Amino acid sequence: MISLLRKLPLTVSPTTLTRLMDSSSSSTSTAAKASSQMHRLLILAQQLRHYKPPPSCLDELEEQQIQETTGKVVSQLGFEESVTPVVRDPQWFRPKKAAVLICLFEGDAGDLRVILTKRSSRLSTHSGEVSLPGGKAEEADKGDAETATREAEEEIGLDPSLVDVVTFLEPFLSKHLLRVIPVIGILQDKKAFKPIPNPAEVEEVFDAPLEMFIKDENRRDEEREWLGDKYLIHLFDYEFESKKYLIWGLTAAILIRAASVVFQKPAAFLEQNPKFKFPRLLLSPSSGPASWCKELAQFLVNNMNVGTGRAASHWVRASVFDQRRHWTREL
Repeated sequence: MISLLRKLPLTVSPTTLTRLMDSSSSSTSTAAKASSQMHRLLILAQQLRHYKPPPSCLDELEEQQIQETTGKVVSQLGFEESVTPVVRDPQWFRPKKAAVLICLFEGDAGDLRVILTKRSSRLSTHSGEVSLPGGKAEEADKGDAETATREAEEEIGLDPSLVDVVTFLEPFLSKHLLRVIPVIGILQDKKAFKPIPNPAEVEEVFDAPLEMFIKDENRRDEEREWLGDKYLIHLFDYEFESKKYLIWGLTAAILIRAASVVFQKPAAFLEQNPKFKFPRLLLSPSSGPASWCKELAQFLVNNMNVGTGRAASHWVRASVFDQRRHWTREL
């Protein structure tokens, strides 16, 4: 301010001087706000780097690693892998992994927000649904962080150098049996990110308050059943810039977990995950791969709520028989 005054002419009107002082004060306030925001995000990053996800399977459950043939990570159903059973023997399933990016930044009101996308309405599956940026891992990826940030760059133009990856959540298992790794990253400078949606995949890019996913507001649930055990699917109704969105399924499940970890408190509602159990025949197959594939495919059609039509049945069988081709090459 002193240097500014030195540059002023010897005679300055009171109005001009007041305007200059207000401008200087505003600049100082903006800088202080930005500094405070960066400090809060650094503390959050430090906190999350100490987070250790629980084991991906429980000792009392048999592990079954399973895969999906599609590339994008959108599903009507998804749960932590720790609540699902998975086959330990890699002879039967070698999973393909996917990763999604939970990109957090501080909003103008000081709240933590997460970047979301609305899938293109031209897509043949899950068109118009809300999802996190992400997709299937590629061989060149060095890890889950690279998978998530690469996919985010491809889908919405988010430069990976802007994102500070701080931690990973436990794997989730999608309805179609894809193993999904949630990657939490922090965007320090939101203004540096100019969304460029890939029109082939993404229709809109928007953001939502992360804390919304552990609050019992604008939330409803639907009861489903798995082999006699009832569980809940959570749906969040959200409005942003006069547009309405429905966030549910795998995306909602991941964000509920992320919010619980970030804010260090459980959801204000009952999550009620299912107690997954597969028939012993499927967990300990005695028949050959081809016969077992048929049994597993039919079981999934009957019990995973993937639909009862010919298309759904064909899709599940194609997913399972993709493993059969892998076995055939090895045998």
